[in-house]
Amino acid sequence: MNRRPRIRAAMAGGAAVTALGALAAGVGVAQAGEEDRGGDRQGRVTERGIAGLFDRWNAALPAGDPEKVADLYADDAVLLPTSSPRIRTNHAEIADYFEHFLRKKQRGEKVRSVIHVRDRNSALDAGVYRFHLTDPRTGVTRAVDARYTYEHEKRKGTWPIVNHHSSVLPAEG
Repeated sequence: MNRRPRIRAAMAGGAAVTALGALAAGVGVAQAGEEDRGGDRQGRVTERGIAGLFDRWNAALPAGDPEKVADLYADDAVLLPTSSPRIRTNHAEIADYFEHFLRKKQRGEKVRSVIHVRDRNSALDAGVYRFHLTDPRTGVTRAVDARYTYEHEKRKGTWPIVNHHSSVLPAEG
């Protein structure tokens, strides 16, 4: 399927706040909803469904459980993380990265997203997100903008992350 990517601007924190609110209310965002299927009830892949996969990932962060976050990645996933020079290529390495990242009590939001549904079993979500990171020693929170790319593949009815790249947004120059 050769579709042109569409640009979707996220309202500051709207999706993240919705997902976090659902998590706080005890509603599991990782239930078998449209977001987990990457599409609609008829099994068609939709941009909205793919966007929901980020919301699911983002909602897993506040729990502070690196295993819960790592479970959203395929067993053979590749993670090029924002704040580590090491490429992570298996569950244990991905969980290790989040063990350290989650200590910053981050809150994420998409700033701009381009979603490209490649076919009925794969999609890309790329853009810019902003994390509000809290230093565990000082309690000071700072915003960090980063570029991201998530590649998702449908595997056994779920949409794990198979490739995730995140890097601090460079200053314009």
